[in-house]
Amino acid sequence: MYRKILAVFSLLSVMLYSGFTFGGSHNWDEVLAEAKKEGKVNWFQWYLVDALAEFIKPFEEEYGIDVVITQGKHTVNIDKAVAEMGRSKGDIDVLSLGFDKIPDLNMPGMFIKLSDELPKDSRTTNLAGVDAKDYAYAWWGNQSGFAYDPEKVDESKLPQTPEEIAQFWEANPGKFGFNYENGGSGPSFFQNILRVMGSADFTSGESSPEKISKLKPGIDYFNKYADKYIITAGNADSIQRISDKEIWMAPAWEDHLAGLQKRGEVRKEIKMYIPSMGMNGGGNGVAIPKNAPNPHAALVFANWLLSAETQTGFNRDFGAAPLHPEADDSSALISNSQRAYRQNWASNPFSKDLTDHFIEEVMMNR
Repeated sequence: MYRKILAVFSLLSVMLYSGFTFGGSHNWDEVLAEAKKEGKVNWFQWYLVDALAEFIKPFEEEYGIDVVITQGKHTVNIDKAVAEMGRSKGDIDVLSLGFDKIPDLNMPGMFIKLSDELPKDSRTTNLAGVDAKDYAYAWWGNQSGFAYDPEKVDESKLPQTPEEIAQFWEANPGKFGFNYENGGSGPSFFQNILRVMGSADFTSGESSPEKISKLKPGIDYFNKYADKYIITAGNADSIQRISDKEIWMAPAWEDHLAGLQKRGEVRKEIKMYIPSMGMNGGGNGVAIPKNAPNPHAALVFANWLLSAETQTGFNRDFGAAPLHPEADDSSALISNSQRAYRQNWASNPFSKDLTDHFIEEVMMNR
């Protein structure tokens, strides 16, 4: 959706930034000194704004830099960054963006290459099958799986495959639910069922009627058991229904469930796992526009977000999967051994066509 706008600004971007040295120095002590003079960072972020405002207070106290979190919809924030490409100075210092959005953006034209500016450290620039090529580093990791009520579900018999899930449905009709909109946990579930049961190539975003036809075994599977599972209204609704003991199992996001539990909004007894058939994982990156108004402060803040200590805090306080190898992930809901089952999202246009096909052939037939 961004390509036409990016094409318009591409030449102008090159003219404005050719030969531009971001920050003016690679000496980190000098960067820190300039950052304190700037004294401010505009962070464009779209979720958990109030909670993150509390979390970052130690950074503000340590560095004397105020972080102003500007909350807006994910796509609106990205659109703003695209629209500001032609300005000598924009409004955004630090931009959060999902790794799934990166393939649609002109990353070299919009953002600085972080590896050229930040102190050398272990950074994650490749996530969920997307390589940001150092123009964005992952600061927030998430993973989808199955949330379940251990009071109702035998932990030694957790369903791992489509066949075992069908057995669970047969034995416990109406006790498994998933969403097909308002969040990605349900789509992760049905996408992986279609992947495992069909013969379509999920590693390619190429789409065609012939490729979509290869999803038929999975489509037939959902239609066959249509009266055994329920459809929920979204990610939050799925977890709430488990907490209320209406259902016993549903796809969910690790960080979402952990956050609800920490805030006391759902039962702490709810557990989570990744079935061996696989569920999708992903995460969000941090990028700094080339025309950031407070470039040195932006670098210092990004460096702090990506540090092992901060990544440990995200896991402890929010349940996010740490993305620094030296971070402590002992507060995670999902064991490290199960993370081997993580799958990447299918790419567009295949992913969109797959979802449209599922809704038409399964949801519209219920």
